[in-house]
Amino acid sequence: MDVTTRTCIADIRTVAVPVRDQDRALEFYVGTLGFETRLDGPFGAGRWVEVAPPRSTTSVALTAAADGAAVGVDTGIRFTTTDAGADHAYLRSHGVDTDPEVLRMPHVPPMFTFRDVDGNNLVIVESA
Repeated sequence: MDVTTRTCIADIRTVAVPVRDQDRALEFYVGTLGFETRLDGPFGAGRWVEVAPPRSTTSVALTAAADGAAVGVDTGIRFTTTDAGADHAYLRSHGVDTDPEVLRMPHVPPMFTFRDVDGNNLVIVESA
């Protein structure tokens, strides 16, 4: 490979989501979404927490928002599922703030948006 024409980047390891309280966010992502904790340890003066769906190669870092920093952002994260309708019903039954219905349109997989405990927008998309 000619490193002068491109990088060696091969995958996405972690995406960050800003949260106010890492323990509360961890409880939501693990307890409600069923993610597993991948890392939880000291990081500088704070703490580094990563969670992920089982078998996922990409994790979500629950990063402590700095004082005055925005939370409740559109993360741009899209999770995949085998059944958007079932996940939508499950999350709604557990009090999660979701779109009222699963979006179903021609040529687009079923999907819906939900908000975590800090109001961060995340999307679940049904895979083929």
